[in-house]
Amino acid sequence: MSFSFKLIAVIIFTAIFFEGCAQNSSDKESSANKQILKTDKNMESQLDTITLGAGCFWCVEAVFQNLKGVEKVTSGYSGGFIKNPAYKEVCMGTTGHAEVCQIIYNSSVITLPEILEVFWGTHDPTTLNRQGNDVGTQYRSAIFYHNDEQKEIAEHYKVELNKNKAFDNPIVTEITAYTNFYPAENYHQDYFNLNGEEPYCRFVIQPKVDKLKKLFKDKIK
Repeated sequence: MSFSFKLIAVIIFTAIFFEGCAQNSSDKESSANKQILKTDKNMESQLDTITLGAGCFWCVEAVFQNLKGVEKVTSGYSGGFIKNPAYKEVCMGTTGHAEVCQIIYNSSVITLPEILEVFWGTHDPTTLNRQGNDVGTQYRSAIFYHNDEQKEIAEHYKVELNKNKAFDNPIVTEITAYTNFYPAENYHQDYFNLNGEEPYCRFVIQPKVDKLKKLFKDKIK
């Protein structure tokens, strides 16, 4: 079975598993409460946040900006031990931070399992502290979960991918609690869209975007 089909199989299983859990909980609600939820306009747009690291944040940003349901993508730093780190400090590998993107998405349009499907499908989560020629702890594969449900889904998904041998080697993605996020300097934001002709954009980022559009064309804006 090819990687893409294994990934799809796992995402379907994960979505059904957690949707079933949610359904059991919702069955307990009274019909009156259900009616209130249906008519409450504030529930029409359910925004959630997840923080992901998959190598250079320029790549991650360019990928997730293309997805339907993703409202905002901000490049920055998470997982470190000093406040307000600068890019040069993070690149030295002495602050403990990973380059990440904080992703705000509408969960009624795109679910967390679908977000993670794209995450694992557009980078190599089996290489420790490295993506291609980008080497260092700041480039580690990481999921910083914002609540227990996100943790459960991410850990379950990782186990299933390893069980189904979706990759040739075991996944080393770090799954850890979100503690902080520091937006990167302004020149890092919307980088691919503003600098698409630069060599790194053409030879590193563009192939990832092309892969996204090929594997996940139904999810593209």
